[in-house]
Amino acid sequence: MRVLLVDDEEELVSTLSERLDLRGIESDWVTNGEDGLRLALENDYDWIVLDMKMPGIGGLETLQAIKRRRPSTKIIVMTGHSSSQDREAGLRAGAQHYLLKPIDVEDLIARMHQVQETEVS
Repeated sequence: MRVLLVDDEEELVSTLSERLDLRGIESDWVTNGEDGLRLALENDYDWIVLDMKMPGIGGLETLQAIKRRRPSTKIIVMTGHSSSQDREAGLRAGAQHYLLKPIDVEDLIARMHQVQETEVS
C-alpha cells in the first residue's frame, strides 16, 4: 500500500509517515495543498490522507482538484476541528472517511483496509 500524507503540521505528517513505514506501508508526505496536488497527480497512491485546514490551497480545494483529475483516488480527510460542515463537505466531495486529530495510526490503517475489503467483495 502507498499513502500520501498532506498536512501543514510537519511534525504530524513526518511522525505518521514513520509509523506507517514501520508497519510496511510506504508513504510520502508534504506540508501544503499545492505539493499534495502535484504529487497526487504525478504518482499512484492507494490512499491520500488530507488535512482540511491548510494555508494556501485548503484541503477541500485539494480534494476536489484530485477527484476531478483522478476520480478513483481514495481519500481520508482529517482535521483538528470537529466541524460537521467540514465532515459533510469532505464526504460530499468524495472522501471515503473523515478522522479527527490526533490520528491513531491503527485506526487509520483499519479504515483503509475496511474500504479495500469492501471493494474486493
